[in-house]
Amino acid sequence: MRRIRYSVAMSLDGYIAGPNGEADWIIMDPEIDFTALFNQFDTLLMGRLTFEAMVKQGSAVMPGMTTFVFSRTLRQCEYSEVTIVAGNEKETVSSLRAKPGKDIWLFGGGSLFRSFLDARLVDSVEVAVIPVLLGDGVPLLPAPAKQAKLKLTGQKLYKTGIVSLQYSVK
Repeated sequence: MRRIRYSVAMSLDGYIAGPNGEADWIIMDPEIDFTALFNQFDTLLMGRLTFEAMVKQGSAVMPGMTTFVFSRTLRQCEYSEVTIVAGNEKETVSSLRAKPGKDIWLFGGGSLFRSFLDARLVDSVEVAVIPVLLGDGVPLLPAPAKQAKLKLTGQKLYKTGIVSLQYSVK
């Protein structure tokens, strides 16, 4: 069965984006093989705010990946390059997991991560801790959230000070 992996960059003080959604603080470490990372996935799941930020930057999709956007306000007819999911989240994810393919990337969006974690839909949490303190922003796990126990399955320290941590969800 395909795994749902929440793979995200986070500031040392726990934010995945700045107060206005900015990500300019994320270091693009040359040691990190982004091609290999992207090749582990063929499906992206994201929330509306992450999707709208990508649209603003000029790319609503990532090449080679099927994209599902979870939103109750976006309309499918306006975004033919993605699939809008407006309800039946658990059913959609269960169906995706059962299909053959690579792992599924839960991409950005603290609120979507929280709802998926609460519904026990997340298999792993993979955080690249960036050596910066933002002081404010979008938290990794916004309140209110249920407690989730994790097991460390991997870690790596990069020369830039980034610490990559991988956890399985118990």
